[in-house]
Amino acid sequence: MGWAIAIVLAVLALAALIRLGRAPRAAWEAVAAALVFGLAGFAFQAHPDQAGAPKAAAEDTGASGAAMVAERRQMNTTGGPTSGDRWMIPADALARRGQFADAAGMALGAVEQNPNNADAWLAVANNLVAHAQGRLTPAALYAYDRARKADPAHPGPPYFLGLALAQNGLLSEGRTMWADLLARTPPDAPWRQDLAERLADLDQFIARQAAIPIR
Repeated sequence: MGWAIAIVLAVLALAALIRLGRAPRAAWEAVAAALVFGLAGFAFQAHPDQAGAPKAAAEDTGASGAAMVAERRQMNTTGGPTSGDRWMIPADALARRGQFADAAGMALGAVEQNPNNADAWLAVANNLVAHAQGRLTPAALYAYDRARKADPAHPGPPYFLGLALAQNGLLSEGRTMWADLLARTPPDAPWRQDLAERLADLDQFIARQAAIPIR
């Protein structure tokens, strides 16, 4: 039933944008791609039968969501719209409450409005990872890649993708991404010290892992 509703809503949304919104033909492909991406995210992320989480877990999730939003916003220094954006403001509010699936869907509205909004793609990716409890899904990887392509100078995509890679056991890949980012980060960047400390912690963890004898 959930799949049927999702597909119908996607088709209706595309039809409305074309007929009622009079979207130009050139924009149809981008809108359709965004809707297909949303369905892909639903396929990998949705759990319609899952029971509600306990209150304590919800509070912890909300705290991590607030930290995630704060870090992403701190790195948004290359002109991607966040402040005043009619999609991103509610998306970030939802993420702060731990409602990551809804936050990803809301951020997708900003992507549909502007496919080159790197910060919005990054928000979609981060929320998909958070909703999947840290798992790096194909939908999240796609969103990180779109964020990187939209703004190659944005430090957010390599930072958060590196974090997700490390959390998923891909320590070397995550370390490489962070080291490359640190090498091109200005000395006065507000996130530089945190990045350097996290990279040092990751190096220590990798060294400890390498020192454990294989049985």
